[in-house]
Amino acid sequence: MKVVILAGGFGTRISEDSHLKPKPMIEIGEKPIMWHIMKYYSEFGFSDFVICLGYKQYVVKEFFADYFLHTSDITFDLANNKMEVHNNYSEPWKVTLVDTGLNTMTGGRIRRIQRYVGNEPFMLTYGDGVSNVNLSKLEEFHRNSGKIATITTVNIGQMKGVLDIDSNNVIKSFREKEDMDGSLINGGFMMLNPEIFNYLEGDSTIFEQGPMQKLASEDQLMSFYHPGFWQCMDTQREKQKLEELWQSGNAPWKIWKD
Repeated sequence: MKVVILAGGFGTRISEDSHLKPKPMIEIGEKPIMWHIMKYYSEFGFSDFVICLGYKQYVVKEFFADYFLHTSDITFDLANNKMEVHNNYSEPWKVTLVDTGLNTMTGGRIRRIQRYVGNEPFMLTYGDGVSNVNLSKLEEFHRNSGKIATITTVNIGQMKGVLDIDSNNVIKSFREKEDMDGSLINGGFMMLNPEIFNYLEGDSTIFEQGPMQKLASEDQLMSFYHPGFWQCMDTQREKQKLEELWQSGNAPWKIWKD
């Protein structure tokens, strides 16, 4: 199953770093946060990634093109024009990097990668948030629901999409968060059936608005509630929080061995 990562936005709320690189390439523990997300998915056996690019896409492409330069010890023999890579551990990943447009909205980006995921269910998440959500249980929950879309929901005070959910975990409405709103929010880490492409009209489609609202009105949007750790990286303060967790050795999303 493929994992689609949205990584093309401008990241204006953390512009101190994003003016140099896409937000998913901002580093936590000297590795891009998107690398952390991919490592997490890989631990559950999901290692085929489709990354939706836009703003400063070359930074992401260069990272993967020179992956060993970022992750291994290297000897350069300049006199003989040779390079030797030491301890070159290779991730079990297949990574497809797709130019989905500079100004394309989230729904439009997903629509543009349809040919890379085909007629199969796929995972979808944002390239700026980490969690310790159980992805195996998310997949099982989604398949058992028989619905088109499942999103991981978390209860935290962030400016994200707000959900009204019934007793059967069916999302009845989807709207933008308001001040003093204590509802569950969209935490990303989604699973979608290929029918989702019928809800995406063009580059201007914002996935979190029309498509999700329509899915909710048709009882096709499910909530997979996650009571554990979840954190996005929209601000410098949130970046610092993630960095402190990583440096302390207590990062809840680090489930892999060094």
